[in-house]
Amino acid sequence: MNISLTGRHLELTDAIKTHMTSSIETLNKYNMGITSVNVIASAQTKKGKEHSMVEFVITMAGKNSVIIKQNDDDLYAAIDIAIERAQKALRRMHDKEVDHQKVGLNTIKSEDVDVKETAEAMEDEIVPVELDLYKPREVEDVLNDLKESNKMFEIFLDNEDKTRVLYKRNDGKFGLY
Repeated sequence: MNISLTGRHLELTDAIKTHMTSSIETLNKYNMGITSVNVIASAQTKKGKEHSMVEFVITMAGKNSVIIKQNDDDLYAAIDIAIERAQKALRRMHDKEVDHQKVGLNTIKSEDVDVKETAEAMEDEIVPVELDLYKPREVEDVLNDLKESNKMFEIFLDNEDKTRVLYKRNDGKFGLY
């Protein structure tokens, strides 16, 4: 991996160069085939205040380049934030490559799928259940049933023909809509 460090309107000391180089070395753990990293550090004055800007251009073999620009009052902080952003971008690219299966259109076309069998198999998965929603119930009865079961909520009609929901809250209490 080629590393190019450039300073504009500021002198790069050995400590800054060491910090940049060690930060860049952490990008190797993603195995993305990084060919070169160009770092441009500059000092700018806006509205009477000095602040630092760091730009990372990460070039990878066979992939798009990653460009990260970061401004901060402190040069070391700008470098650290930019490296974190670069790591996040490389991690996302790495996860995309590793997690997604690359299936071509020809392999999908070559698979024989019987539509009727698939539809029948899906029909077997749906089991109709008779609802007890039409029976009016007392809130206390529903509360007792909910305490005894593993359910998180119960939907029922109360004596005034209103649809109500009794649910378990995270704090161990119960809520009623």
